[in-house]
Amino acid sequence: MNIVLGITGSIAAYKAADLTSQLVKAGHEVHVVMTKVAAEFITPLTLQVLSREPVLLSLEDEKNSWKPGHIELADNADLFLVAPACADTLGQFANGLSPDPLSSIYLALPAETPKLIAPAMNGKMWQHPATQRNLDTLQQDGVVFIEPASGDLACGYQGVGRLAEVTDILEAVAGIKSD
Repeated sequence: MNIVLGITGSIAAYKAADLTSQLVKAGHEVHVVMTKVAAEFITPLTLQVLSREPVLLSLEDEKNSWKPGHIELADNADLFLVAPACADTLGQFANGLSPDPLSSIYLALPAETPKLIAPAMNGKMWQHPATQRNLDTLQQDGVVFIEPASGDLACGYQGVGRLAEVTDILEAVAGIKSD
């Protein structure tokens, strides 16, 4: 399966290395697209080595081809997976904003492409009415969510907001049928 793996600005971005590695070991072709904030938590080089594919971080990275890379990735994706997904990215997706390659890919995806999102954020952010409205909007648009886990959060709080376990994300991916 050809997977576009989005990684956004969350401390849980470090788990994307294990997720990428496991997806590749399972035989998937993984194209990593990161937000600039995600690159503050994990380097694109790490994910490039693990995925064996270039990592898209900026629209400037697309200068090597006449065809916009974000459109090509959207056209060829069998699955659009974002793990972790921060509140900002959920808001961009829900409101049709595209300030970066990841949100541009989301908007360019064919309607039939499965969209799987694993949020990770502070519990108060997760429970905020604006975040919940964005989740509702995205679910109405056909997005499937892998619910965040409860436990110790990086901010020092306890509660819901942790990225789901990599095994749970892999299980959700395995449940997606590729054409």
